[in-house]
Amino acid sequence: MVLRCALCVVALAVVVGVYLMPSPIDPEPFIFEGPPPALEGPLTVNDRLQKGHRLFSGQLHGPESFTADEEGNIYTGTVDGKLWRIHQDQLYFITQMGQNIPECGTSTDYEPVCGRPHGVRLDQHGQLIVADSYLGLFRVDPQSGEKTLLLSSQTGADGIPFGFLNGLEISRDGTVFFTDSSSRWGRRHVRYEVIETNHLGRLLSFDPETGHVRTLLDSLYMPNGIALSPDEDFLMMAETSIGRILRYWLKGPKAGTKEVLMSNMPGYPDNIRVSDRGTFLVGITTIRFRGRLFPPFLDMIGPYPAVKRFMTKVIPLGWYNLLLPRYGLVLELGQDGEVLDSMHDPKGSLTWAISDVFQHGGRIYLGSTDLPFLPVLEDPR
Repeated sequence: MVLRCALCVVALAVVVGVYLMPSPIDPEPFIFEGPPPALEGPLTVNDRLQKGHRLFSGQLHGPESFTADEEGNIYTGTVDGKLWRIHQDQLYFITQMGQNIPECGTSTDYEPVCGRPHGVRLDQHGQLIVADSYLGLFRVDPQSGEKTLLLSSQTGADGIPFGFLNGLEISRDGTVFFTDSSSRWGRRHVRYEVIETNHLGRLLSFDPETGHVRTLLDSLYMPNGIALSPDEDFLMMAETSIGRILRYWLKGPKAGTKEVLMSNMPGYPDNIRVSDRGTFLVGITTIRFRGRLFPPFLDMIGPYPAVKRFMTKVIPLGWYNLLLPRYGLVLELGQDGEVLDSMHDPKGSLTWAISDVFQHGGRIYLGSTDLPFLPVLEDPR
């Protein structure tokens, strides 16, 4: 009896202690418009993403975004802060975005020191423009690896430092468009950003000639990948944490305004790329399909800030991966956000958590933020 009472006292003390413990996040409630869309029509399940192969297993860890030059070189960045060139399936080191120390890539704790390149594009002069999530916007010579800091994250814009630089796109006139996913959470705390469901992100533009930076949109929900339309009259942008895609008009009577193109998506969108036929390819990082026993995890906890606070107190960040399904999904969208087609890997046999979908040279390169390989498809379409 005494032992039972002692155990009850201990249990009560633990519960009270957890309750009083401060939460690392300040969450907001979010409720989706409804259940995820049915997997029918252009969303019908298929196995098209299973028909590729993996390159550089154990050598490339988290190739998140890609660009290519006219000589067929592919460029990408990885979790250890390194930039790489891929030529004829051979891998070549270009440069380290931050400090090149032995700990780079061993833990996300070192990312602020080592750097973490996300958006990567080539400008009209053949130079790489890189959005490093922690350090800022850089120009990098793809041959010598020489780096030039264009805009520091500490400087930021409008008096607000950048917390999580992410998506990147360059117009034909050289304007750099980019996203700052959060002014609160850095890349290594992206799971807090998603669970918190805050709207502390921005869409910005930068003129490399004048150094002028401009905030185009603020109060965004984890703005992520962006893509210019073929005519460059609008930008399509993913708001990852709420499964939504926006269109921001750059030209015409609606210039400077935004509109929702797609919401209540079947998963959480990451990068958006223009396909070789003028449509938009969207990588889905996590699906929202109902599981065998439970509805989608983030759908379940979305309306309940108290549950979110409790979870982040007791569950280590690294454990959240165990709650996410291994399912690969790519969407193809029209200019108005309509779903035209989809590619699936229902078992995650080739890849899952897809960040980028890059067509080049008859292939499709599939990015990820953390997986230790590069999935490649011989373009089946």
